[in-house]
Amino acid sequence: MTQFKDKSKDGKGDEGFISAGLLDYPVLQAADILIYRADYVPVGKDQDQHLELSRTIAARFNQQVGKEYFVMPETLHTETPKVLSPADPTRKMSKSAGEKHHINVFAEPDTMRKQIRSAVTDTGDTPAGVMSPGVQNLFELLKACGEKEAYDSLMESYRTGQLKYSELKQVTGEALVNITEPFRERKKELSANKKEVKEQIKASSAEIRKRAQQTVMEVKELAGLLNVKY
Repeated sequence: MTQFKDKSKDGKGDEGFISAGLLDYPVLQAADILIYRADYVPVGKDQDQHLELSRTIAARFNQQVGKEYFVMPETLHTETPKVLSPADPTRKMSKSAGEKHHINVFAEPDTMRKQIRSAVTDTGDTPAGVMSPGVQNLFELLKACGEKEAYDSLMESYRTGQLKYSELKQVTGEALVNITEPFRERKKELSANKKEVKEQIKASSAEIRKRAQQTVMEVKELAGLLNVKY
């Protein structure tokens, strides 16, 4: 898997320890998808390979039992299927890479604005006539926030060579603050009713668990395994 190769290189060194969990994790992801018989899975572009593995496992099982039991789960992308790190627009946004490489939707507005102000734009090695990855990433973030008018206006400034990076960052920062404000408010509401939320999660988990148990039972029967009743 591409993710295993990438993470194996990140600070591990030749003598570093790479756990089996890192290698086997895609199989666990496939199980999480297949156990609920999902038709579509909302993911980023970098997760396409995981969905392909899930389809491969599903197809193999169906072939072995002679029945089209599992559907082939499909990816469900948004209009912005991949968001890059504001600190390094050559790599995907990632929380595990550090706080500079992801945007916390629950962060304080000033913190979010500051992060966008410090975002990398043009490192100077972009070929003439080509939009740098950093600038393109800010435009993608702005578009994802639904600020079409601002996006079109700033894009026109870019085409005419009049774009100011500081203006692009300011507008993008404000757009992110505005679109994430309902998240922060909702978090406050949920935090004020923790007991009720826990009860809702408990009830939801019970219903979800029933579906998973049904799938496991049916898979065992199709595979000729004994379903032990307790």
